[in-house]
Amino acid sequence: MPAHPADPAVAAFVTAVNTGDKNAFFAALTDDATMSDDGTDRDLAAWADSEIFSSNGRMDIEGTSPDGRTLTATYTNSTWGSMRTRWTFTVTDGRISRFETGQA
Repeated sequence: MPAHPADPAVAAFVTAVNTGDKNAFFAALTDDATMSDDGTDRDLAAWADSEIFSSNGRMDIEGTSPDGRTLTATYTNSTWGSMRTRWTFTVTDGRISRFETGQA
């Protein structure tokens, strides 16, 4: 059985990624949200378009931390294929203000 994030903002993020819903994805984030990929800060909008929305990104959650803000997932898109990844989220006032992802 796949794990589900306990944090509602993270759960909304995962659902938005898996349904390809760009509006819901950005609604889960604060207006000034930031992110990094493999330790390098990226332009969030450009990264999301390239790595999620134009390449059919999908997260299959393998496990979550008790607070639901750290995930291990198999991430798959049409550019890179599948890889095991780790995602860490900072949630501020019910929305994600930062996330960090990279290979696990």
